[in-house]
Amino acid sequence: MRAPHPRSLIVHPIDALAHAVECQSPRAAIASIDSALNMGLLREDELDELFAAVAAPKRVLRAHIDGRAEAGTETFVRLIARSLGGRVHLQVVVPGVGRVDAVVDGWLVVECDSKAHHSGWDAQLADRRRDLALAALGMACIRPAAEDILFRPEVVVAAISGMLRGLGPRT
Repeated sequence: MRAPHPRSLIVHPIDALAHAVECQSPRAAIASIDSALNMGLLREDELDELFAAVAAPKRVLRAHIDGRAEAGTETFVRLIARSLGGRVHLQVVVPGVGRVDAVVDGWLVVECDSKAHHSGWDAQLADRRRDLALAALGMACIRPAAEDILFRPEVVVAAISGMLRGLGPRT
């Protein structure tokens, strides 16, 4: 769609994403586009051009794009929680705690942890203290590992579903 310089070894991100959308699963395609938006490789005003270049059945994915996700795992968790009927807010600032990856239905915090940012005792201690601060506010927190989100999503689905079923607002 966008012709690179004749000696360029790369294509424009829109071209790369258009091809990726065609060969990835829907969730992976959404995560790729979310990441490109978040990293500034793609602008919101370029989404029309991108989705005009993909097959018609894939265009429905546009409604699920959200560039606030800072990692593909956050996109996957957002899609899982929404598929379970949850209302998801991303990158929420919780007073006394700081920014969290996602809040489902106003009370369930989901932090998508990876080894890169959550290894070592100091990082784990900080995470545990944040979890205690969330609990003091009446919020629960689960921390699925990136490996589980990516390679064992059924475990994450079961965990979020169980939390929403077991601890959700009583009516």
